[in-house]
Amino acid sequence: MKMRHSVAAVAAASAMLLAACGGSSDDTAGGSVDSLKFYNDKAAWKPQFEEVSKVSQDEIGLALEPVGYSEANQYAAFIRSSFRTKEKPDLFTWHTGKELEDLVRQGLVAETTSLWDKAIADGDVPEDLREYFTVDGKQYCVPLQAGYWVMFYNKRIFDQEGITPPSTWAQLEAAAERLKGAGVIPFHQTNVLFTFSWFQTLLTGTDPELYEALSTGEAKYTDPGVVSVMDKWRAMLDKGYFSDPGSKTDPQVMLKNGDVAMINMGTWFNGNLKSVGMEIDKDYGMFVIPNVDPSLATRPMVVEAGPMCTAADATHREEAERYSAWWFTPPAQTAWANARGELSFNPRAEVSDETLASLSDEINKGDYRLMNRYFEAAPVPVLTAALDGFGAFVTKPGDPMPVLKEVQAAADAYWAEQG
Repeated sequence: MKMRHSVAAVAAASAMLLAACGGSSDDTAGGSVDSLKFYNDKAAWKPQFEEVSKVSQDEIGLALEPVGYSEANQYAAFIRSSFRTKEKPDLFTWHTGKELEDLVRQGLVAETTSLWDKAIADGDVPEDLREYFTVDGKQYCVPLQAGYWVMFYNKRIFDQEGITPPSTWAQLEAAAERLKGAGVIPFHQTNVLFTFSWFQTLLTGTDPELYEALSTGEAKYTDPGVVSVMDKWRAMLDKGYFSDPGSKTDPQVMLKNGDVAMINMGTWFNGNLKSVGMEIDKDYGMFVIPNVDPSLATRPMVVEAGPMCTAADATHREEAERYSAWWFTPPAQTAWANARGELSFNPRAEVSDETLASLSDEINKGDYRLMNRYFEAAPVPVLTAALDGFGAFVTKPGDPMPVLKEVQAAADAYWAEQG
């Protein structure tokens, strides 16, 4: 997938910006407001944002007006253009990692260190999450959501084949063999956008230090450990464990129809499954993906911590910061988790679904090592090369070295620019 902006997309986004950007429903420049526009790249989540908005209006007198985009490049162009206008966005979604650093170092994002200090002291967010929102020792933005990457499975298929959720990698592979023998494709895969999911699963579960070293340029994609992981991925592909990567069918539909037995995805995927009428515990379940290397002292858990940010010169910065502070709290996170049907980063949130609550409990109390999702961990130019390379790899499996060399070339160029 190419993640480059076309001139037309940027121009279109800039044009929409002039009409759409503004901090409140009453269009008052500055002054007190009772609602905030929330620009986001999650257009499909509008009903859930509006549901939480009712709670925030009752709790702190501030409503949320979601302005959603469904096309990632258009949204990114829109947000970057907004900083050149008179009215900066009060609340907007972005990415952690290098993309957040880029905005922070230009002085475009409001600092939230004091909000994080209070939330951690109150027990409203795990200390481990702070690092993903930290640039040069200070925090910026707050976590919109923290989606943990787990394995979703079709309960009917598991029951039919006598499979229970595996607790070791060997058991997971045995389950894949049994499913394949029964004519069921074990795992979902794609050659668009989420091409990185199995790379991050295999590498974090084998060598979490190597995974983190790739994101800082301290390791190379051509290092033996990375090559070994790619070889394992290729072996799984060759065994026929994965679905057609070019399928146009939505993954939630594939799991519902039994086209695949398992999907490696963030916990936010519960909302997708709910949208096609699947019920947790009845139609599907989830389990923590076992370590590939059973000797690892801890269990790496990939976390997708999407931020909700405020512009440094936001028109209604005071209200935006008040909303951000509230977002950490149990009432906010209880409303959000239950509206979305997913986990919350706040261990004190009251998640109504017992399975989700149990998983949240396990992650918060267990011996887990949180790992930044690859999409945020990799610098943007490296990510672009990797998404393309992994997509080609799953479409036509072969020697992984050409792919790794291309990704490493992008990494070399990026880190050279960084000095």
